[in-house]
Amino acid sequence: MAAPKRSNHGGTGSHAGVTALSFTTKLPAQANFKKVLLERYQEAIARSRKFGHRVSFRVEVDPAADAQTITPVEEQPIASDDEFPVEETGKPGAELEAALAAARERGRKRVAEIVAGEDMLGAEAFAKLLGTSRVTVNAWRQSGQVLGIDGAKRGFRFPVWQLDKHGRPFGAFPALHATLGNSAWAVYRFLVSRHGALDGRTGLHALQQGDDALVLAAAEGMTRGDFD
Repeated sequence: MAAPKRSNHGGTGSHAGVTALSFTTKLPAQANFKKVLLERYQEAIARSRKFGHRVSFRVEVDPAADAQTITPVEEQPIASDDEFPVEETGKPGAELEAALAAARERGRKRVAEIVAGEDMLGAEAFAKLLGTSRVTVNAWRQSGQVLGIDGAKRGFRFPVWQLDKHGRPFGAFPALHATLGNSAWAVYRFLVSRHGALDGRTGLHALQQGDDALVLAAAEGMTRGDFD
């Protein structure tokens, strides 16, 4: 009897850490197929012992195609924690702790300076400027229609410069808040910072010049990590 021939269906594939080696044989005599299967079994034992991982078989019989397929499946070992040890760093040293504490204190002072600025209004004063109520202003803040930053002890503060030439909040604010993660401080920093995508203008200056689309595109680029 002729030995089973490898067909063009044979190949190598891999998925989810498993390597599969297969070959297809035309339906041979029963004895011949058993012989091939036994040979593959012996090869599997040898490979398992040599490489130290499990090997199994999948046998598919397709009468319509007049073929049988034997697929050895080699299960690649998963790396254990011991192979990639994680160094225990422990607590930060005294010098690093001091540096972190100093940075936090600088941050608190900077926030206090910002919310105490002359261009910052409380909810009551901002509502009066807009000709509406404090309740409405807070509702607009929550929906991102106006910018209100948390001043802790001072409560929410509203930059007076967030109004357009008609005395209304910039129309791009809701989309800008959504793009920047609904973070009032992120929106504030974006508006007061210069951006290369805006030709060196601040976000606020670009809004004042009516370039809403460019402002939103610059904000989206910043969230993607684009170079500015």
